[in-house]
Amino acid sequence: MDGGRRLLRSLKEAFGALAPARPALAGASEGYAGFEARQPAAATRLPPRRRSIETRSSRLIRFARAHFVAEVLSLLFVGGFGLAGAVQGGQYARFIAENGSLPDQVARALGFGVEAITITGSRELYEAKILREAGISQHNSLPFLDVDDVRARLTAIPLVQEASVRKLFPNRLIIQIVERAPFAIWQKDGALELVASDGAPIMDMHDARFADLPLVVGEGANKRIGEFLKIVEAAGDLRGRVRAGVLVGQRRWNLKLSTGLEVKLPEQSPEIAAAQLGRLAREARLLEKDLLYVDFRVPGRMYARLSEDAAAARAETLAKNKKRGPA
Repeated sequence: MDGGRRLLRSLKEAFGALAPARPALAGASEGYAGFEARQPAAATRLPPRRRSIETRSSRLIRFARAHFVAEVLSLLFVGGFGLAGAVQGGQYARFIAENGSLPDQVARALGFGVEAITITGSRELYEAKILREAGISQHNSLPFLDVDDVRARLTAIPLVQEASVRKLFPNRLIIQIVERAPFAIWQKDGALELVASDGAPIMDMHDARFADLPLVVGEGANKRIGEFLKIVEAAGDLRGRVRAGVLVGQRRWNLKLSTGLEVKLPEQSPEIAAAQLGRLAREARLLEKDLLYVDFRVPGRMYARLSEDAAAARAETLAKNKKRGPA
């Protein structure tokens, strides 16, 4: 500067060191053109101070992003170890067992829990058993309840023949079942079970109201109940006295009568032998005899065995008749 505090160099010289001047616009005044000549080029860089501020901001943003990613990775790393520890220690399994799965918990919180259950068609099954076997509890939610799985679980119950499961949103479940009707009693290895008409075991025999059902005994007898009932029907008036049918060697039947008499039937055409038994009971009062069993296994013949008392009495009678000699 000079003594009047003026620049020793012109502004043009000062800015000329930074960038070349742009040409004046066509038709512009000289003063405007002169001003334009002193402006930076269109592609000039930002002033140093502004550029440095923006550079620091960019660095701060990059640092913040890196710090955020590191924090997230750290949380995931720690959370993964925590979850692995919970799974290994059993806490997660206990949490799920006590509260249900996470999707079920969310659905229940939104009002889609299983709040009302309607069960129809059950006669022998209790509702608590139905729900237990179906795997339904207060932890379930309607959206995530698998009705196909529930239906499969229900039809796996021996007493259930058919089952249907329907959802009624937001929180109601409808279960309809068809139970198998007890058709006969099956005794095997000393245990009594109620079986359906197809021979499928449905439940243990523990109720006296089923005592009048047909009783079959032996391995495989439950699958041949229809065959046994045909034999009983062929016995005519004697059918009311048939207490049980015993399948011997899965080949043939023995009948147990209420009088204690055992009837051994042939493997082939047992109905014919049963009809003959009915005639003998009616015409020869066979059931009034003191017999242990009658045997029809030889075609066209019948063999009978007396009880010990009846055999002794018969032997005594024959001995007396022999002493008397012919009349």
